[in-house]
Amino acid sequence: MLSRIFLSFVAVLLVASTPAVAEDATEAAEFDPELAAELEADKFGMRRYVMAFLKSGPNRPEDPEKAQALQRAHLENIRRMAEEGKLVLAGPFMDRGEIRGIYVFAVDSVEEAEALTATDPAVQAGSLVMELQPWYGSAALMKVNDIHARVAKASP
Repeated sequence: MLSRIFLSFVAVLLVASTPAVAEDATEAAEFDPELAAELEADKFGMRRYVMAFLKSGPNRPEDPEKAQALQRAHLENIRRMAEEGKLVLAGPFMDRGEIRGIYVFAVDSVEEAEALTATDPAVQAGSLVMELQPWYGSAALMKVNDIHARVAKASP
């Protein structure tokens, strides 16, 4: 799977590096300065984020009712951070491994992300621990939550 993703990435890079294709893409793109400013995009359409890897912590609840209550509180905290515009992407990994999920915070520093992760009830309980990394990605991610709200019929 990873090799297919890598090969797809290489193919995109090769096509994009062809001068005629690159010129066509530049001409076809419609730069929106107002949107770029709203999303705090730099000249490349990118911005700073902090990515959090949520890992299994030492205090995973064994009681199913306690685990379910903690999960509900964890999800409510995710919703709150998303509504505040601080969390632009979150989701679990599906393999049940040590790394349980990710957050992508729209903040400039790891310290700001640490303060946000400290509000997570699962982190407070020691059920999850966070590994934080500064990350540079597309400013368009800032619109993911708006789009998600339009495609989700239900909320977990």
